[in-house]
Amino acid sequence: MTKVTLGTIGCASALALIALAALARQPAAGATTSAQQGARWWKGNTHTHTLWSDGDDFPEMVADWYKRNGYHFLSITDHNTVANEERWWPVSPAGLGREAYDKYRARFGRLVEERQSGDTLTVRLRRQREYAPQFNEPGRFLLVSGEEITQYLERRGAHMNALNLIDVIPEQQGATLVEMLHRDLEAVRTQEQRTGREITAVLNHPNFLWSQTAEDLLALPALRFFEVYNGHPLVNLLGDSVHASNEFLWDIVLTHRFAADGGPLYGLATDDSHDYHRFGPDQRNSGRGWIMVRARRLEADSLMAAMQRGDFYASTGVELADVRRDGARLSLAIRAAPGVTYTTQFIGTRRGWDTTSTPIRDSTGRAVTRRYSRDVGVVLAEVAGPSPSYVMRGDELYVRARVVSTRRKANGYLPNERETAWTQPVRP
Repeated sequence: MTKVTLGTIGCASALALIALAALARQPAAGATTSAQQGARWWKGNTHTHTLWSDGDDFPEMVADWYKRNGYHFLSITDHNTVANEERWWPVSPAGLGREAYDKYRARFGRLVEERQSGDTLTVRLRRQREYAPQFNEPGRFLLVSGEEITQYLERRGAHMNALNLIDVIPEQQGATLVEMLHRDLEAVRTQEQRTGREITAVLNHPNFLWSQTAEDLLALPALRFFEVYNGHPLVNLLGDSVHASNEFLWDIVLTHRFAADGGPLYGLATDDSHDYHRFGPDQRNSGRGWIMVRARRLEADSLMAAMQRGDFYASTGVELADVRRDGARLSLAIRAAPGVTYTTQFIGTRRGWDTTSTPIRDSTGRAVTRRYSRDVGVVLAEVAGPSPSYVMRGDELYVRARVVSTRRKANGYLPNERETAWTQPVRP
C-alpha cells in the first residue's frame, strides 16, 4: 500500500477541500449549545416507514405509538413519497398484513375506509394532512412532514431524508452516488428557497451496503447532517476490519472540514423503523434512537432552526439536562437514573495531526474509506459521573462528547449495546 499525504489523497477529495475553503465562514459549530432563554428539550424520531413504502403498519398506528411513548415529534419518511396521492392497500387474508389490518380496525375503526371486490379487501391509506390533526397537539406532539429520497446504483444506495418539506423530491439521477446526493441537496435547497421553510437534509446510514466513504462525505461540503446511529440491524454501524464505523467517518469528516475552515457535520440517532408487529435484534423496531432538540416552540420551523444551529443531541437512552458551552469549557448535565453510572469521553482531533492516509480496497477491489492516522478522533479526556466537563486547550479542531451508561439498551441490536448519547461538535 502507498502512503500519501493530505495533498495527494485524490482529485475528488482535493476538490472537496477547495470547495470547503471557498465557503463563507460558518458560525462555530455548537456555538448555541448554551441554553436559550425559554427553550426546552423536545424528543423526536426523524426516520420512520409505513405502508406507504416498505413499513408494515398504517401511518396512524405508527404516529399513535410514538405519541403514546413520550415523543414530541415524528417525521414519517417513506421512500420517494410524501403520501399525497390516492392509494389503496390490499389486505392479505392471513399473516402480518391481516394482523396489521385487524389492529388498525380495532384502534381507528370509524376512520377506516375499505372496499371489497370479490375476495379482495383493500383499505385506503390516509394522507398525512388527513390524519395529522388527530395527533397534533400544541406543546405535546407534532407530525413533521418528511421523505426518504432514495436512489441506487450498482447495488449501493444514496438515501437522504428531507424533513419539513412540502412537495415530494423525486429520486435524482447521476453517474455516481455522490452526484445523486449532491443533487438531492440542491433539490432540498431549491424547495427551501421556494417555500420559505426550514428544510433539513440528512444523509442516512452511510454504511448500509457500504455505500458511502468518508471521502464521499467530504465531497459534499453542503451536507450538514448524517446518522451517527441508526436502529436498522443491517446498516453496519460499527464497520468492520476494512470499513470505518459511523463514528470514525464522523471524526474524519470533522477533522478535514475544520482543518479547511469548513462547516460542521451534525450527528443524529434514528430508528429507521419498519417492523411494528415482531420484535427483536433482527427486526427494524421503534424506540432505538432519537434526537433531543432544544427549541422554544414545538413547531417545525423552530425545531429545524435549532438543528441547523447544532442545538440538539442524539441518544439511545441517556438523557441530558443540559449541554453548555461557557468560554473554553464544554459541560454536560446528565439526568442520572438510579443505579446507573456514566462515562463521558470527550473526542476530537488536535491541530498538527498526522495528515497521512493509506488507500484501502475491499474484497471486490472497490475503494473504501482510507486508513487515517490514530491522531484523528482521539479521546481527549474521559470523565466519570453525571456532571462531566472539558476545558479546551485551544489546539483542538473540534470537541464532541459521547456518554455511555452501564444500562443495557432495551431491544438493542448491537453486541452488548449500552444506552448512549452523542453531543454535537464544538470548536475552540
